[in-house]
Amino acid sequence: MGTRGRGGQRTGNGVRVTLDIWHPDCWTLEVTAETDGGLLGHGVHTVDGQATGRFTAYGRSHAVVDDLIGAIDDSPLTDSVWETDGHGSTPELADGHATRGIVVEYDIENSINDALVSRGFIPDEPVRMYDGREYWTVLVNETRRTVYERVEEIREEMDAEIRVELITAPSAGTGLFNTDDLSERQHEAYELARTEGYYSWPRETSADDLAAELDISKATLLEHLRKAEAKLLGE
Repeated sequence: MGTRGRGGQRTGNGVRVTLDIWHPDCWTLEVTAETDGGLLGHGVHTVDGQATGRFTAYGRSHAVVDDLIGAIDDSPLTDSVWETDGHGSTPELADGHATRGIVVEYDIENSINDALVSRGFIPDEPVRMYDGREYWTVLVNETRRTVYERVEEIREEMDAEIRVELITAPSAGTGLFNTDDLSERQHEAYELARTEGYYSWPRETSADDLAAELDISKATLLEHLRKAEAKLLGE
């Protein structure tokens, strides 16, 4: 746990958290669910309730990126989209050969950005959006239990589905978890998921593949992971 410094501010290293998010009325989720393209979000500025966000649109071909930008332009949840010369600061995160920098204007009320940032979740890298989900990697100067409590607040406020995928030390990237409290099956499922890259981005394996390797159903695997994650997070 961090300590309190001058002015009552928390000091310490905090933790790095990966969040898998879905929430309603979000254009990024809708367009990436409808097309084969993805987005990297590089930051949002808000003026009078209007959000202006800078993104990298990416795909395996220029045609895929064209379809994605067309879907953004057609979305009733966006006000405008225009292209830029830049492709964002980290194009290596884009899963595809074609990338294009864009700026999109939309209603900030439909963004989960403020709900996260106002609770101390500070983006540590571009937000990744693909297949109808958002993946946030954030830094927060809180305990694991407090992280879980704040995530629950965001779920209720935004009517969102949020999965806490991983909590690590912010610098070394090593887990802060003690797996001693896990059952044998929970430990087996969690360690397999971790070593096979289930918690990596892009994911290097799927829940179906992990379930097949353990000779259990996908539902059983996800239940083992859910219970393991709850224990590791100190629920």
